Amino acid sequence: MTENPQISAVLEYIEAREHELGEQAGQLRSRIEELTARLSELDAESENLRITRKTLLAIPAPAPADETPRPDVPDHPAYQQILTALTEAGRPMRARDLCEALDLPILPKNTEGIRCKLKRLVTRGILTEPEPGLFTQPRT
Repeated sequence: MTENPQISAVLEYIEAREHELGEQAGQLRSRIEELTARLSELDAESENLRITRKTLLAIPAPAPADETPRPDVPDHPAYQQILTALTEAGRPMRARDLCEALDLPILPKNTEGIRCKLKRLVTRGILTEPEPGLFTQPRT
């Protein structure tokens, strides 16, 4: 190279400094690659969580477990009164017993009317008839 010792010293310094900067740049590039990979992992996980949240929010809320769907009870208030009387009694009842519980006179037309309503509730699956003429609510 040159024979000037000052220039040689400067050139050696430049060469050492270039080598040192090259090593530092290599380390930084390696670190950048690691951070870029980690950033990609975090972005992917974040996207998965966003999709999971969206999916969960789209699921309809289930019916409460303690409320089993009841079959359709006819709208007439007499049916509600019959079901209430059976619930309050807590035991199977006959049409005549229900007439008494509902404060109806014990007349054939009343007992037959109640019996028809009870049979209708059995047909709809709201009541059961474990033996002929005896009506109760199904056990759940």
